[in-house]
Amino acid sequence: MSKNSSDDRNQQQGLQMNRRKFLKAGAAAAVTMGLMGTVGTMPAVAAEAAVGSSVTVNGARSKLKPTGQYGSASVKFATFNKEWLGTTKLVGEVKNISEAETGFSRAGRGLYGKESQVGRGYFIRKDPAGAAEHDTLMILATEPAVQGKVSPVKLDIPDPEQMSQNIKDFAYFLRADEVGIGKMPDFAWYSHKVTDQHALAVNDLEKALTPVTDRLPYVITVMVDQNLETMLASTGYDQISGAQSFLGYHTTGVIAVVLANYIRNLGYNARAHHARNYKAVMTPCLISAGLGELSRTGDCSIHPRLGFRHKVGAVTTDLPLAPDQPIDFGLQDFCRVCKKCADNCPSGAITQDTEPIEYNGYLRWNSNMEKCTIFRTTNKEGSSCGRCMKVCPWNTKEESWFHAAGVWIGSHGQASSKLLKGMDDMFGYGTEQIDKYKWWLEWPEMWATPEKMPGLLKY
Repeated sequence: MSKNSSDDRNQQQGLQMNRRKFLKAGAAAAVTMGLMGTVGTMPAVAAEAAVGSSVTVNGARSKLKPTGQYGSASVKFATFNKEWLGTTKLVGEVKNISEAETGFSRAGRGLYGKESQVGRGYFIRKDPAGAAEHDTLMILATEPAVQGKVSPVKLDIPDPEQMSQNIKDFAYFLRADEVGIGKMPDFAWYSHKVTDQHALAVNDLEKALTPVTDRLPYVITVMVDQNLETMLASTGYDQISGAQSFLGYHTTGVIAVVLANYIRNLGYNARAHHARNYKAVMTPCLISAGLGELSRTGDCSIHPRLGFRHKVGAVTTDLPLAPDQPIDFGLQDFCRVCKKCADNCPSGAITQDTEPIEYNGYLRWNSNMEKCTIFRTTNKEGSSCGRCMKVCPWNTKEESWFHAAGVWIGSHGQASSKLLKGMDDMFGYGTEQIDKYKWWLEWPEMWATPEKMPGLLKY
């Protein structure tokens, strides 16, 4: 290890030690740091909401998790109409996109260069744990698994709200960390799905693609935490990055497939969507179901408790349900001033712009999908990249009164957002590696170029 690396590590450990001492000191330390006046402004009703979501109930509540899972953020309900999807402004026609135009599909078509095209076919295999999760999920990627036969006996559902509560309880029973139900936006369906990877690789789109004609009215989204302690021990783009990602993809895939099969057993149409067989774009589904807002990273959403530290699957269905509302926890103001993901993105893919711009009929920050995909498929220091997840202030912290207060502060406008971001930087959140949580083994030789590891070329 170089002297500079050693000095950096010592500085990070000092920040961690100071942070732990601060949190142990409790309220007295907060007064010393000049923060008690701000924390003291938290109303009693918001403090109670720290264990749940907002005071108002969002849709039908689960019996297993009746207090909600929004953490200490101040959450309001947002709009879903022709002009808004949650806090995302719709400024024109939002066109359905083809799966062939997503980042990894474009890399597979060779549009981002040969190295990225080859890397797209092998980067998952650079981490043996992530590859194991991926391969298991592939077993559930067949059409009979995601969209099997519907029972000919349709059971009567007299109370959609009771059914919604049951669906949420079943999802939590299956080990989901969060679940929501939304109205399915028409523009959230892909226009075309990739059904032939070999044809995609030679850019034969006529053969590679199948039109998506599904139009079911509801979407159930299930979310799984990628594990806080593992993230705290990681750089965000080392060996474990792929395994963290496919932890969520695999688990939500299993939940979605089982949940869809359960609904079909009730006599209703249901189609599971997971990382190896999507027919829908997940971000608008999440926003519709009240599980996040669109963020600075472009078309990715952030959850008020889990931040970026999650992966999702979904079920689209015509089962009678009572949908949740989209949420507003101040993320648009926060992302305007934070820019921590942009500052730390190793590929420079995330924009520093203050305001979103128009893209495909809606407003989003103009981040660069091509740069992001190229880095993730060609990363020589790990199996992928999750650096934006690592540094985002919404998901970098252990539970404590101080962190709860900070999250509540950060959901109250740009001035408060600057305060939370400043506190985050002061204590080194997102930049440290906590060694006691590192449990995985690393094989750097598997990060080599694909030409040196031909046995890994398996998608």
